[in-house]
Amino acid sequence: MVNPSNGERWNRTVIDDNMLAMFDGSETKDPHQDALDDRIAFLDVVRASSIGPEYGKPPTSKVFGAVFHMLRTGNSLEIIVGSYKLLVDLDKHFPRVYLSQSSSNSPSKLVVVKEAWSPFIDCLDNGTAEAGDKLSSGPLDPSSFQLLIEDVAEIISGTKLQAANVEPLRNMLLFQYLVIVFEDDFLPRKASSTWNMQRESLLSLLLGSRKINYKSLMKDCLAIICQLSQLLHGGFSNHLELQQSSQSKLSRNCHVALSLSLLEVLKDTCVSIEKLLVMIMNLDMARKKADTEGHTTRADSPRTPLMEIILDELAYNKDSVPLFFKTFSEPKLKLEIVVQYLAKYITKPSVRTRKSSDYIEYATFGGALKCFSNKTGIKSLMKKIGVDVIQFLLAHGFQAQLSILSNGNADANISGDKEGGVGALVDLCHAFISAFNNFISTDAHMVILSIGKEALFTAATIIAEKS
Repeated sequence: MVNPSNGERWNRTVIDDNMLAMFDGSETKDPHQDALDDRIAFLDVVRASSIGPEYGKPPTSKVFGAVFHMLRTGNSLEIIVGSYKLLVDLDKHFPRVYLSQSSSNSPSKLVVVKEAWSPFIDCLDNGTAEAGDKLSSGPLDPSSFQLLIEDVAEIISGTKLQAANVEPLRNMLLFQYLVIVFEDDFLPRKASSTWNMQRESLLSLLLGSRKINYKSLMKDCLAIICQLSQLLHGGFSNHLELQQSSQSKLSRNCHVALSLSLLEVLKDTCVSIEKLLVMIMNLDMARKKADTEGHTTRADSPRTPLMEIILDELAYNKDSVPLFFKTFSEPKLKLEIVVQYLAKYITKPSVRTRKSSDYIEYATFGGALKCFSNKTGIKSLMKKIGVDVIQFLLAHGFQAQLSILSNGNADANISGDKEGGVGALVDLCHAFISAFNNFISTDAHMVILSIGKEALFTAATIIAEKS
């Protein structure tokens, strides 16, 4: 094992060598390039001294803050991407929250490193950080996070993204990093299965802050995921503005690099926004469970569940239904959204009893499919939500239920099938084909969408293979 003093001397030598190299080269470089080289060298030194194979140790809060400041204010692709990757790697090597297991027989213990640096202020409602302070190297407060989400939504909603501007890339990478921080903090707490731990997560504290408009924040997140879906599936090159007037070859190469970077960052931002929505819905479900078990207190202020906001937004703007479901992929939550959306519009009998022969359990996808055996009910649905929306809901619901059953995660409360296995797959496919055929037969002029054809083909293939 290396003596710590040797490691400290090694780190000091690296820092000194880098400083000397930067000083020697500064005579022949312009100020902008000199500053850029200094920052890149700083990132390299932090990485070497913290994530080195033998001498790694967590940076101080000041060093963390400096790297975070570079991510928030960087004006070059190298600095923005370099600081982002360094922060992500540092979080992996020095987690703030993790599960520790002393022996194979002992249960995992949740460990929270309270002195660890965080990109958010310690007390999310009582901090002094000013919202939107782009020049601060300090942590963010909730209103700053909301402003970031608004900025991302504004960037993506624009008709064109300028490849010559690094601000969109910078803001999206900053958002991605913050989602990683939320995830690294929330998932170990979720695995601990205690509401008290989840209640104290960064995400829970941020959502409960008085400094944000919660519903507005959630609506912006939904707008982002739908706009990204439209942008990525509609052809990114059609929206990207490349300014190529009288530029040098080097400048054009920089534009190409930024274009490719933006495309990948857009895709990763889409993944990140879904992760954020999934975490919030899981947090909502944990709170609901804790409430039914009597584990909540007055401190757990009521908040509209995100799923209700999603359902209201999709019902208000039906054009967003295909965009949302093309991007949102988490099977169980996706299926729950489909079932609840259909349940809002399915005509229910005025009086239902357990002994009613026509009783249908509307809270399952299987129950929703059974509703398509009644042509009067189908026509009512077509009138209320439209033919195309119904096709999207049925196809995406089928895909989600199929994914759950195929992975051996069948849930009787979701699928309506208690046996699972191959039989459940075949029954699902038969029920889906029957429901879709009944739906099609109500309108001879109906155009079957490609997603409907794909789902029907998949169902027929599974029946042929499994029967």
